[in-house]
Amino acid sequence: MFKTKINNSGFTLLELLVAMGIFSLVILASAWIFISGLRYNTIIWDQLQGQTDGRRAVQEATDIIRKAEESSVGGFPIVLAENNELILYANVDNDSYREKIRFWLDGTTLKRGITKPSGNPLNYSGEEDIVEIAHYIVNIAKNTPLFFYYDENYTGSESHLETPAEVADIRIVKIQLEIEKDPEKTPVPLQVESMAQIRNLKNN
Repeated sequence: MFKTKINNSGFTLLELLVAMGIFSLVILASAWIFISGLRYNTIIWDQLQGQTDGRRAVQEATDIIRKAEESSVGGFPIVLAENNELILYANVDNDSYREKIRFWLDGTTLKRGITKPSGNPLNYSGEEDIVEIAHYIVNIAKNTPLFFYYDENYTGSESHLETPAEVADIRIVKIQLEIEKDPEKTPVPLQVESMAQIRNLKNN
């Protein structure tokens, strides 16, 4: 007489619940890794973009500072030298006149203003053309000056001049940007800096 053997090799309810729990954990872990990866990629991209913008702005500022010269009406090359604002004269459009250039921080935005000389007699009271050249600048929040000024005795280790600096003493200007788009996502601000010696005020 033959006996029928019943196959009980299927999943029990408990085994099915355990398998579903493990699968859910794997899905959740994968989703967390994916979301974290996107978040870190965004942070890295923001940092790279901020650094690129910062370098471009610093390069523009140092190029202009280096060629500062007497205004078209005889004014000293530098007008104002504050922690977060610098005003000077330079020829930025290669014509026969020197423009009045202003760099300053407006909150977290670095701006540049250009005023062309006009009128008879010639003056700088015309409209200022203002553009934004860098964003997410946190110098004010970090209590770090945007500009540092040095006299003719600076060799690399001397302290900067107190601000507002006496414009006649300035020979070298250092610009330092502290860049941070989201303080909650980045451990420290990115720093971009450069130094410019004013060619037309060199003593040798």
